[in-house]
Amino acid sequence: MKNRTVQVPNISCGHCVAAIQRGVSEIEGVLSVEGRHDTRDVTISWNSEKTSWQEIEGLMSQINYPPVG
Repeated sequence: MKNRTVQVPNISCGHCVAAIQRGVSEIEGVLSVEGRHDTRDVTISWNSEKTSWQEIEGLMSQINYPPVG
C-alpha cells in the first residue's frame, strides 16, 4: 500500500473534497481518499499493484483538481 498527501489549490469547500473523493474512489485499487478544505490537502492510499500515482494524478487533473506536491 502506498500513501500520498498533496496540496490541491482548487479546493474551496467541502463539495470540492467530496468531488475528489467520488472521482478518485472510482479508480480500482484506491483504498481511501481523505481531504480537508481548510488546509486544501488530500491524502490518498492505494494498492500499487492495481493502480499508480500517475493514474490518480491524471484523474484529479481531469476533474479540475490538479494536485501539487
